Amino acid sequence: MNILIDIGHPAHVHLQRNVYRQLVADGHNVFVVAKPTRAIIDLLNLYDIPFTPVGGNRDSLWGKAWLQIRNFFYLWHFVRKHKIDIGVQGMTVAWVSRVTPMKSIILDDDDDEVESLFVKYAHPFADVILSPDCIKRKSRHTIYYAGTHELAYLYSNRFVPDNNVLKEADIKDGEKFFILRFNAFKAHHDIGAKGLSIEGKRKLVNLLQKHGRVFITTERNIDEEFRPYRLKVMPHKIHSLMYYATMLIGDSQTMTSEAAILGTPAIKCNSFAGRLSVPNEIEQQYNLCYSFLPEQEEEFFAKIDELLSMPNLKAEWQRRREKMLADKIDYAQFLTWFIENYPDSEKIMRDNPDYQWRFR
Repeated sequence: MNILIDIGHPAHVHLQRNVYRQLVADGHNVFVVAKPTRAIIDLLNLYDIPFTPVGGNRDSLWGKAWLQIRNFFYLWHFVRKHKIDIGVQGMTVAWVSRVTPMKSIILDDDDDEVESLFVKYAHPFADVILSPDCIKRKSRHTIYYAGTHELAYLYSNRFVPDNNVLKEADIKDGEKFFILRFNAFKAHHDIGAKGLSIEGKRKLVNLLQKHGRVFITTERNIDEEFRPYRLKVMPHKIHSLMYYATMLIGDSQTMTSEAAILGTPAIKCNSFAGRLSVPNEIEQQYNLCYSFLPEQEEEFFAKIDELLSMPNLKAEWQRRREKMLADKIDYAQFLTWFIENYPDSEKIMRDNPDYQWRFR
C-alpha cells in the first residue's frame, strides 16, 4: 500500500516512528509530510525518516486557518501524485480524503470539549477516528483502544532508558534532579489557555534547587532569568532523562503524561487541569500525576512539598507504573495492524473490541 503519515508536532514523531519502521519493513511505501519546525526536523533526521516539509507556524487563529487551506491544496496534489491509499494523523488528511480515493485515519487523544474546532472541522471528514478508551466521543466514527499515544513509544517492550544521558547532563549517579517544562500555548486548542505565572516559575525554581539540580526545557525561547537552568541534552534523550528524574513539574500536557507513564512523579499547573480524560485517568485511576489550575498555585506547591518528603518516591511510582501498563496495549503494534488491515480492522474492532489484547 501507499501510506501517508502527517506530522504536525514533535510528539507525532515519537508516536509514529515505530509504526513507520514496521510499515516500511512490511513492504509498504510510506510517505511522511511534516511541519518544518526545528524540533520536528531534528527528530525526523535523527530517526532517519525521510520527509517532505509542508506548512509552517502561525500564532493567530486567522494565520492558522490560512495555513490550513494552503496545506490542503498541497496535500491534495501530493495524494493524487503518489496514489495514496491511506492517510494517517490529522485535519488536513481528513479533508483530502473527502476529495480523493484515499481513506483517512485520525489519531485523536483529546476530548471533544477542549478541541471544538478540531471536532467540528476534522472529525466529520475522517473515515475513522482512533482514541483512547477513557475518552467518550459524540462521533460514531470512533474506535476505542486501551492505551495512549505515549505508549506507542514508552510501552515497556519499546522503551529502554539510556543512563548515559546522566553523564551528558553532568548528573552524578543517585543525584536528585528535577525537570521543569514550560509550554508556549500556541496550538489551536490552546487559545485562551495559560499555565504557571512568571512568579510561580521563580518560586518553583527557588524551592526545588534546595533539594537537587534544576533543569528547564521550553517549547520556545526561554526567559532570560532561567537560561542558566536550560536543559542541554539531545531531544531524543529527553525520555531517558525523565525516567531518571526525581520529578517533572510544569504546565505541559504531553510531557506530564510521558513522565507519569515512565514512573516519574509529574505535576502540572495549567488551564486544562481536570478537563482531559487521558491525564485524568493517569491521575485518578493510577495516581501517577497531579494537575492544578493556575488559580490553585497554593495547592500545587503543597503537593510538591508532600512528594519531596515522601520516602522511596521513585520505587512507589515504578510500582504504580507497572499496574497501569498491565491494563494497556502496545499502541504502536495495534496501530500498525489497524492501518495494514483497514477497513477490515475497523469491522473487527467494532465486532470484537477484545481483539486488541493480542497487541501486548
